[in-house]
Amino acid sequence: MPLPADMVGIVAATLTTVAFVPQAVKTWRSRHARDLSLGMFSLFTAGVLCWLLYGVLIGSWPIIIANAVTAGLAGSILFFKLRYG
Repeated sequence: MPLPADMVGIVAATLTTVAFVPQAVKTWRSRHARDLSLGMFSLFTAGVLCWLLYGVLIGSWPIIIANAVTAGLAGSILFFKLRYG
């Protein structure tokens, strides 16, 4: 059974990763991204990629998985922002 700290980490990773799904789906469906901040999503995506690298360097699968999924979602929103403005 995971330790309480691990459970908190799993819940936190799940919530922060899943939080991007509605925005990614909405942006993909509407093909509209004018209201999204390019600076914020650029910095956020770079930060998530750093967390992903950190997870790889320390060998933490929860950090790797959560940040790989979040990087994909945030990266897709960033792509839509660049493509649809």
